[in-house]
Amino acid sequence: MNDRLKDLLQNGPTAINIGVLDFAESLKIQGVEVIHLNWAPPAGGDPELIALLDQLL
Repeated sequence: MNDRLKDLLQNGPTAINIGVLDFAESLKIQGVEVIHLNWAPPAGGDPELIALLDQLL
């Protein structure tokens, strides 16, 4: 077994949480190592604004 796999099995994975901070905080309370990425949908999720942004790209 390679060292990376041993480390994963012994220490567990690190969770990556995208967007909802409450999820990351819940994991931390449970002792899970977590990386939080503060993300929100483009244009606040508004389909018309997203379509306009898509035209710019």
